[in-house]
Amino acid sequence: MRVVKPFWVSGLLFLGAISWTYAAQNFTNMQSCLEQGKKEFNAQNYQAAKTTFTQCVQLDPKNSDAQLSLGGALLTLDDLDGADTAFRAALAEMKRTSPYFSYTYSMLGDIALKRQKNDEALEWYSKSLVSNAANVNSLVGKGVITEYKGDKKGAAGFYRSALAVEPLNLVARQRLINLEPDYMSDEEILDALKQRYAIQPDVTELTDSLRKLFSEIHLAEQRMGVSYLHNKYPKVPGDYLVTLNKGTAFEREILTLAGYQALQKHIGQDAIAVFQRAGVPVQDVFKLRDLKGYKLFKKDNTLTPSGFFAYTEALKNRKVFLLPNESTPPSQELLKQMARLEEELKKAGYVEISAKELKFLKKNTKCSDETLREQLGLYLMPVSKTENRYFIISRQTPDPKKSALYCLLMKEKSKYDKTVTVPRNSLVESYAYYGYSLCLGDGKLVK
Repeated sequence: MRVVKPFWVSGLLFLGAISWTYAAQNFTNMQSCLEQGKKEFNAQNYQAAKTTFTQCVQLDPKNSDAQLSLGGALLTLDDLDGADTAFRAALAEMKRTSPYFSYTYSMLGDIALKRQKNDEALEWYSKSLVSNAANVNSLVGKGVITEYKGDKKGAAGFYRSALAVEPLNLVARQRLINLEPDYMSDEEILDALKQRYAIQPDVTELTDSLRKLFSEIHLAEQRMGVSYLHNKYPKVPGDYLVTLNKGTAFEREILTLAGYQALQKHIGQDAIAVFQRAGVPVQDVFKLRDLKGYKLFKKDNTLTPSGFFAYTEALKNRKVFLLPNESTPPSQELLKQMARLEEELKKAGYVEISAKELKFLKKNTKCSDETLREQLGLYLMPVSKTENRYFIISRQTPDPKKSALYCLLMKEKSKYDKTVTVPRNSLVESYAYYGYSLCLGDGKLVK
């Protein structure tokens, strides 16, 4: 997430994959050892720096500078266990007056964050900021964890504090931009909409629809909408983009309302072609639905949020949409509920039957759906708006009507499978003796 910033370096380091040839040297002097390691680290020769700093630690394991230097090299190489050991060893040897407590705590926070131990990371970052309230790495780290916890306004506060200390910190600036709809005041959002020529300059009230519009434009920008337009046009029309802070280190292009609308239109057109390449007939494209059953396209042929997701997944050859003839799959929560209910039904003596078997029972009993459910023990488990699962009682019951369907089904199966046992059922047997079906033409039981 962030580049390791060694305690002897004041500027940001930009790490690259660099191949070096080096040979271990024999050092007898700590100062020359540390100087050599720092030269190698600053030259991005991290493996060589690791080897050198390891030699420095071997010269004097209690030298906190050597341990800190080794920890920085190891963390850069993503050796979390080694870095953790080195930084903790440095802490154990630091004098109370050492200026490096904040840095060390911050690096231990980074290690915990990389290990996804957010609470531990938060403790280290907090300790770091007690030692130095202006530690940018810890401010950003604390912001990231606060954001993970769902407090986006709180996270924005940490990123702003980091930028107050280090205005060119790219991580803090980008994460702050990402959170704009979540922390900006009504006045700031109105100004942002005016910058995008989405509202008139004299508008003073932020309505829910305007707040939603800003969130949608902002999301399109975060999804690389500006780059999309640059790729779409040899020269992007002048009324599609606005450049903020032009000529400064904070220069940033944003979408105007016209640019956002053009972007949505182009993406919708691209999506049509992508869905067709995925095998969707052209006449069905605008009937596509997401996995919850909602349409992918709006009335103006632009994509809904879930439509955009389905489109981007289709670009990766992944199908997360439903054709017109496909049913909405059950949610994970519904699947869990169904599993619990199925277990309860089994314990109560029910067995599941297929739709084909239910059709046979309806034909041979002439009973209505209502009679089957209310008097003959049929249980319907809804799976979707158009689909059900079906269960009937298989065990003997005091009321023969409740097990009649199972008896009829087993009698039919025994015609083709002689191993099937047909249970006794007085109601079925008596009706069969007289040649009656269980129900009359009105779908009700024969009395």
